[in-house]
Formats: sequence, structure tokens, C-alpha cells
Amino acid sequence: MGADLDQYIRDHSQPEGDYLYRLWRATNIHTIHGRMASGHLQGRLLKMMVLMKRPRYILEVGTFSGYSAICMAEGLKEKEIAASPSSCVFTFEINDEMEDFTRPWIENSPVAQYIDFRIGDALVEAPKLGVRFDMAFVDGDKRRYVETYDTLLPLMNPGSIMLVDNTLWDGHVIDPNYSNDAQTEGIRDFNDYLRTDHRVEQLLLPMRDGLTMIYVR
Repeated sequence: MGADLDQYIRDHSQPEGDYLYRLWRATNIHTIHGRMASGHLQGRLLKMMVLMKRPRYILEVGTFSGYSAICMAEGLKEKEIAASPSSCVFTFEINDEMEDFTRPWIENSPVAQYIDFRIGDALVEAPKLGVRFDMAFVDGDKRRYVETYDTLLPLMNPGSIMLVDNTLWDGHVIDPNYSNDAQTEGIRDFNDYLRTDHRVEQLLLPMRDGLTMIYVR
């Protein structure tokens, strides 16, 4: 997609808002892998999925800078799903070095009350929450995508939606030169595993770095 067409799409989509734009800029300036943040279009998609699905509990695996968690929490706030005060995004970041950057951005956001940000391994900690989820966004360790999926699926309500990021991995999934790369192999294994799993329906979208949408039967 050319830069002009990409800009046209952005110009004709809902804007991200000043706070998220400043967070995106700060992420790219102050973190090593700034492009890992969801960004404008994917962030608006996440919010829209919340508006349409109206989940009570959302699970995020891989908070990073907090951009995607804030986008999903915007959807909770806008639909006032928090008529149930416990409605929130539970978001886990395994890299404790991100906490000093991420926590202030989440806690100072207009939707802080809808976000429960935790440092830890979601695969270990999420099952301890004692809740079932209506929506999940997975953007964690690509080497563990199959393990992550198998851990989360029993925590999802029937009819829930799971979104999994980076499932095209810059096109490396079809490049034989990356056959010895652990993250590429993790994503390939996940994509192949998912296509044979009859517990769900899936759609792999060519959005950003690949986004797989999963409907849990």
C-alpha cells in the first residue's frame, strides 16, 4: 500500500485523539521497538470491536506501552458498559522494565478506571482471576502463541472474540530464509494450528503486521 493511500485511509477513519497520539509519539521516541504499539488504525479497530461486542471483561496479553489497552477501555467507557463497575481490561506485561514508562500513561489516561494493569505472565496469572472473558487481544511472545492460545481458550465465553497480532510477521511466515527464527516458527505453528481447530472460526487480515480474528464457538 502506497503512502498516499495509507494517508487517505487515516484521513477517512476516526481520529485517535490527542492523548493517544502523544502516547504513540512517546512510545516511538523512548522505547526500542516503538512500532510494536498498535497505532491509529488498529487502535480504532480495537475500540470498534468493543463497541460492537460489548464485552464485560477483556484480557490483553502484552501491554507494551498501554496504547491498545487504552483504546479498548475507550470502548468500555463510551458504551458505559461499566454500568457494571467491574467491567475492565485486564492487561498483562511480562517485561517489568516497561512498567516505569507504561503505568503513568495508563493511570493518567481518561479511561484509567477501566484498566487493570499488571506486571506478570498472563498465562500464569489470568487463570487466577476467576473470570471468563468476552474479548481478548494477544500481542505477547510469538514463540508461545500456541501455548497462549491453548491457555486462554478455556477462559473465553462462547461467542467471545480473540484477536491475535503480528500473524504475518513482516511476511516472514512465507519466507524460507526465516525457518530457523524462533518467533517466525512460533507464528507459523500457531497459524497452522488454528486452521485445524474446529472449536473456533478464524480470519487472518492483512492489517499492519497481520491480525487474526477468532470467534469462539
